Amino acid sequence: MTAKEPGARAMEDPEGQLEKALIEEFLRSRGLDSSMLHALPKSEAKRVLTDASVYAAAKLAEVEARAHFVHEIHSKE
Repeated sequence: MTAKEPGARAMEDPEGQLEKALIEEFLRSRGLDSSMLHALPKSEAKRVLTDASVYAAAKLAEVEARAHFVHEIHSKE
């Protein structure tokens, strides 16, 4: 086990940051933000979060596909 240095921050997954941003974008498009979810009925909050997750996953897949496509184009040059 290694000791953490004082003030050291854990590395964050860049894709995780993008996923959070996409979920927030989805919520804003519905007139919500993450702090408002607790005020919704449990079933509605779950539905909204499920929809937000599906939206984020689709957008992440699109980003990955575009990156792969760009890589393919540049590797043929």
